[in-house]
Amino acid sequence: MKDKQQIGLLEDDDDLSQLLSLWLDEAGYGVRVYPNASEFRRKQGATSADLLILDWNLPGESGLSILRSLREADSQIPVLFLTARDTQQDIVAGLRAGADDYLGKPASQGELLARVAALLRRTQPRAETAELDGVEPYIIDLNRRRFELDGNEVILTEREFDLALFLFRRHGRVVSREMLLESIWNIRGDVATRTVDTHISRLRKKLSLDGAHGWRLNGVYQHGYRLERA
Repeated sequence: MKDKQQIGLLEDDDDLSQLLSLWLDEAGYGVRVYPNASEFRRKQGATSADLLILDWNLPGESGLSILRSLREADSQIPVLFLTARDTQQDIVAGLRAGADDYLGKPASQGELLARVAALLRRTQPRAETAELDGVEPYIIDLNRRRFELDGNEVILTEREFDLALFLFRRHGRVVSREMLLESIWNIRGDVATRTVDTHISRLRKKLSLDGAHGWRLNGVYQHGYRLERA
């Protein structure tokens, strides 16, 4: 199973956000919509996405302000501005604030998806290698779908492997329960279930993600989990 790349969409126009979500979903992306800046901040939208599509004119706080705060916090998430503010002055301001690309409204489906794909390729290259790099002392064999620790295979179920790989690919970031349900279980993120927590508990034990081997899998209150180096 190849996990879906996750797109955060900060857009207050309901009709437009539904259309964009449909396009992105059909292209194979997971999508999380935030109607305003406060909702985006409350749900830590920047940490639960691989790319952010950001409108400029938002209620309460502008998209430009959101972008500046992300870059001041050293967030490396790629940001695509999608806005009706497309004068040369606006474009320059957005790029100087840290946007990776800028697209004026209305955007065509083809152009939007092409920009998204290009940004993800450029900022998060995914070379098809036999092993996942930078996760020592673990060895993650992508072809045989197996984990090794200290030379020994750690027996994981198919779902546990998918979940562990998803977390290791995003180590250092908060990953929400909703994101995991949609990406790993392919069910709606608002479904009430303890499945994620149960699997996380098993992974923590099986892979010794308690700091003993240099990695720790922590819960983040009201948001999800973060796998990080101890």
